[in-house]
Amino acid sequence: DVQLQASGGGLVQAGDSLRLSCAASGFTIDGYVIGWFRQAPGKEREGVSCISAKGATYYAEAVKGRFTIARDNARNVVYLEMTSLKPEDTAVYYCAADPPTPGYEFSGTYYLTTGPYDYWGQGTLVTVSS
Repeated sequence: DVQLQASGGGLVQAGDSLRLSCAASGFTIDGYVIGWFRQAPGKEREGVSCISAKGATYYAEAVKGRFTIARDNARNVVYLEMTSLKPEDTAVYYCAADPPTPGYEFSGTYYLTTGPYDYWGQGTLVTVSS
């Protein structure tokens, strides 16, 4: 079975850091675009960051300069390093994977939308207290 397992969430204070992991099983992430999304209570799911198969990265404005996405194809894991966390970062964080598409050109704005992704993890809760 194709699965994505997001982990690393928790309760932290404003200004703290967390590293989320997205572990894939049943497939290798090599060639996949991986995205991180979040959904706060009462709000729609929004794109946070994405990384292309070749390692190009893109960030939502709200997290630019504070969050870093990275992939480790050998370990089949994608990370989201979050620093300087703010209460407004509180949300359930999800990772998602888009299979390789021959001839595709990576577009950060496109891959910060939910539409392209075929596979989704179950989410990990991040709570940032003020």
